Amino acid sequence: MNGLLSVEGKTALVTGGGSGIGRMIAQVLVAQGVRTYIVGRTAATLEATAAELSASGTCIALPGDLSNVAGGRAVAAAFAALEPRLDLLVNNAGTMYDAPLDSFTEEGWDQVVDLNLKSVFFLTQALLPQLRAAASAESHAAVVNIGSIGGLRIGPKENYSYQAAKAALHHMSGGLAKRLAAENITVNAIAPGFFPSALTPVDKPEIVEMMSNMVPRKRIGTPEDIGGTVAFLASRAASFITGAVIPLEGGMAL
Repeated sequence: MNGLLSVEGKTALVTGGGSGIGRMIAQVLVAQGVRTYIVGRTAATLEATAAELSASGTCIALPGDLSNVAGGRAVAAAFAALEPRLDLLVNNAGTMYDAPLDSFTEEGWDQVVDLNLKSVFFLTQALLPQLRAAASAESHAAVVNIGSIGGLRIGPKENYSYQAAKAALHHMSGGLAKRLAAENITVNAIAPGFFPSALTPVDKPEIVEMMSNMVPRKRIGTPEDIGGTVAFLASRAASFITGAVIPLEGGMAL
């Protein structure tokens, strides 16, 4: 049973890894001995994050724009030029738009669906050769899609495209899981609740207290919560889990 929960020596790519939840995931993976590539549009932020996280392991910045299919394919090509295999793909990059129903724009719809859903499918497709190269009956490759509690239940904000895209992402993960299971590639989704990020600012104590009071566990999420769950899904212990949507929200969806 030695190494059942270990991910040491694996290679991962985390989109949206320069900040927020993506940074949290990368932080934990790097500390666990995973060679971790982080993808994002802002090169300066990405490089700074990679430099900081590299203090505890290996973190490499891979700038790229995932808001369109061509950008995703360019990221996949850049990764393939550096690495022959990919043990773990974390599709985390995302955005949000909210507006009243009567003034909700097509642009607001498309920018969310394109990044939160469409880009996930086509980046995963483009990285299949590297995922397949890493996958075996003894050691699976893993795709982890970061969804949202907003894809499990309707929240108070009018973020229609976000809710729809995250719910669709959860369902799409099951479809990909079914298709790739025989190739020793697992696909799972995580539905986070409140975690510090650009979409969930926690710069004021009263905001943290308000959010914590909405959570049965009475706190917001930490890097260990999200990063640990991702690492688990990439470990041997989770090789028989695929097509799951894992709520990671302290009981909010109950």
